[in-house]
Amino acid sequence: MHADLADELKVKFAKLLEKGLFSGGEEVDALEKTMREYLNVPHAIPCANGTDALELALRALEIGPDDEVIVPALTWVSTAEVVSMVGAKVVFCDVDGHGLMDLLQLPSLLTARTRAIIPVHLYGKMVNMERLLKLTVNTGIHVIEDAAQAFGAVQRGRSAGTYGAIGCFSFYPTKNLGALGEAGLLVVQDAALAEKLRLLLNHGQSRRDRHEIVGRNGRVDTLQAAFLNVKFPYFEAWQQKRKGLAKSYLDHLQHLKGITVPSSIVEEDHNAHLFTIQTVQRDALKAYLAEKGIGTAVHYPLPVTAMRAFKVNKEFPVASRLSNLTLSLPLHPYLHEDDVRRVCEEVQRFFQ
Repeated sequence: MHADLADELKVKFAKLLEKGLFSGGEEVDALEKTMREYLNVPHAIPCANGTDALELALRALEIGPDDEVIVPALTWVSTAEVVSMVGAKVVFCDVDGHGLMDLLQLPSLLTARTRAIIPVHLYGKMVNMERLLKLTVNTGIHVIEDAAQAFGAVQRGRSAGTYGAIGCFSFYPTKNLGALGEAGLLVVQDAALAEKLRLLLNHGQSRRDRHEIVGRNGRVDTLQAAFLNVKFPYFEAWQQKRKGLAKSYLDHLQHLKGITVPSSIVEEDHNAHLFTIQTVQRDALKAYLAEKGIGTAVHYPLPVTAMRAFKVNKEFPVASRLSNLTLSLPLHPYLHEDDVRRVCEEVQRFFQ
């Protein structure tokens, strides 16, 4: 990808060097405008990374000690990490067969101390947000969407990240739209909340040397904003390619005994970030494919609840099961149809 875009990226870098502006500026403004229009939201605020986005969201909503925040047991560690960082208590919810927060179990976890719920659109597939919001209506509980993996997913005409009080995105290099380093985004509907987020990520400054609240440095790097501006015009084409490749995987693998495929990956509420299969022979299949020169990945080998930093004395059977079954096959817009066919042929040979 970056070899293909090398000339454009080099030109952009050269222009920034010539201008000598490396914090803020028109590249950040342009990214903000692009995100605001693409996601159809009044406020889109670039920030340093996806983890910062989640932490800033909690701080903006004044969530801290004595508060409880519900997160899924299966996710990247940031989702739980930020809750601990602000001093609140992490409450884990098991997941469903897709790896998404189990909304049937969620009501039983709500208490008088519950201040927020962070649903994670895992692998790029969206949680049923209308159903989730019905559970929180008139409760005062905030919903913060962890849409780090779901940029480009749409549910009932609304983009991932636009249902909750605050939506949080990551532009880590491996994401469907990725920077060449760290970058993230906060999206919000409420103007007052947006202004508070802007203060928090810029040391609480309303203007230079005028600090209204205690904040921190959570600003996006100008260079990364510029690189995202170069890459964004290609995003829709990349998404179409991802979806086409995902359909090819389904065509070849959906009837194969021994694996479960992500059948909803071609739908609009999934951005085809990862093509994850489930099989009890996960580790053997991974080793076999590696021998054939095919790289795969495990997302995630442990539920957060099994990690030393967050371990709890409670069973999360579905999260535990999925962490032992799930394997991510190659999927990115610079993959070819022949590559997908070869992967599928090797998977079929393994099971046959």
